[in-house]
Amino acid sequence: MTNMTSRLLATALSCAMLMGAFTAAHAGQASFVIDAQSGQVLEASNQDELNYPASLTKMMTLYLAFEALHEGRLKWDQKLTMSENAESKEPFKLAIGAGRQVTLREAVESIVVLSANDSAVAIAEQLGGSEQAFAKTMTDKARQLGMRNTVFKNPSGLPDPEQVTSARDMATLGVSLMRDFPEEFKLFSMRGFQFRGMKLRGHNNLMYRYNGVDGIKTGYTDASGYNVVTSALKDGRRVVGVVMGEKTASLRDDKMAGLLDSTLPSSSTATASTTPGKQPGATMTDAQPTK
Repeated sequence: MTNMTSRLLATALSCAMLMGAFTAAHAGQASFVIDAQSGQVLEASNQDELNYPASLTKMMTLYLAFEALHEGRLKWDQKLTMSENAESKEPFKLAIGAGRQVTLREAVESIVVLSANDSAVAIAEQLGGSEQAFAKTMTDKARQLGMRNTVFKNPSGLPDPEQVTSARDMATLGVSLMRDFPEEFKLFSMRGFQFRGMKLRGHNNLMYRYNGVDGIKTGYTDASGYNVVTSALKDGRRVVGVVMGEKTASLRDDKMAGLLDSTLPSSSTATASTTPGKQPGATMTDAQPTK
């Protein structure tokens, strides 16, 4: 067998294994909790199994937006134009219409609070020229951060069979956001925001029901199940937890609350009710893709 033939066979085998990994992704239950300061793993279950990230994807979109801000490639008051492609991304979006503009700050806040798909695409097209080019940058950054099992194909988390991640990788991304962009990370604690006269409320219910939780991101599609990455601080211990593949939003939140109970200092919880108190503004449910 020639060296060329050997290389071709090796390449084919590698590709086959990679495609096999993609087809193995499913809405499997997984969880992972890490101490954000020490890096100690506090809980892990199926943490390296491939799952679909859904809107947890937007954490990387925001990471790259924050990086561009620090490097001077973006400014908070910079105008982003909604393309027809961005405007087409249902169901959650600002829906201002193709050709209209939002500031970067409006786009970021709408992603944090509403999981706005059009805003994620607008950022991607501004920085990468296209969703596809930006997704490659997302994957490259994932490798730099140590996310070994993650492949991004779009900036929003809308369904793509090749867009995969793991609970461990999502925790790595959460820790990276707070480490690399501590000021911008504070935005993840937003429970709502005002957009051009409208008061809009988010749907990360753990921030209402569990003392010490200050973000980060929920996600759901039919293929992924209900996902969440959560940051919480109690008595000096900061943890980042991940729950993936749950059947309902309430089961996901209950699972995360239990993980926080077991990994944070005692008397940190307020978990008697899964329903947060009423807040002013629009209520966005957690039962439709992708958030």
